[in-house]
Amino acid sequence: MPAMLIAGPEVEPLTLAEAKIYLRVDHDAEDALIGSLITAARATVEALTRRVLIDQSWRIVRDAWPASGLIAAPVNPLKTITGAHVLDAEGAEVGVPTDALLADTARLPGLIRVACGTVPAPGRPIAGIAIDVVAGHGADADHVPSPLIEAVRVVLAHFYEHRDEQGAGAAFPARLDALVAPFRVARL
Repeated sequence: MPAMLIAGPEVEPLTLAEAKIYLRVDHDAEDALIGSLITAARATVEALTRRVLIDQSWRIVRDAWPASGLIAAPVNPLKTITGAHVLDAEGAEVGVPTDALLADTARLPGLIRVACGTVPAPGRPIAGIAIDVVAGHGADADHVPSPLIEAVRVVLAHFYEHRDEQGAGAAFPARLDALVAPFRVARL
């Protein structure tokens, strides 16, 4: 079940100024590079933990409604369901009633509970269902657990220090695993 990013975070977990202080950079010549490395570091920590750090909008695409009525969210922590639709045989969107889907946000991974008798069936066999959700710890870095912010710093420093290496480059520092391990979301 793929998830597609609709809208990324409005802010990054580190500001450019915070990143430059951490990297001990006191000039502006590499601001664009450091800005892109902040984004790459956040994305890396998100991939390692299977968690979205700052709130983002995602679309979950499915072929059919599950018989169990439960959909494990591929992006976590799940916050809200913002909309859903199915595609009919001609490709037109048919809205799903908002009360037919319930976000169970107390679990990791989050669950979407489907009231199976009240949702329209998709009219095509592949990618006929779309559920739009918001996932993340909050709108800004203040809501992100501090070990994950530190993990972003560690990855940022690694990327900055090893930016000229070819191929796979140097391995991440061992402390990165200790920072992200307690926050990894298991796959179902």
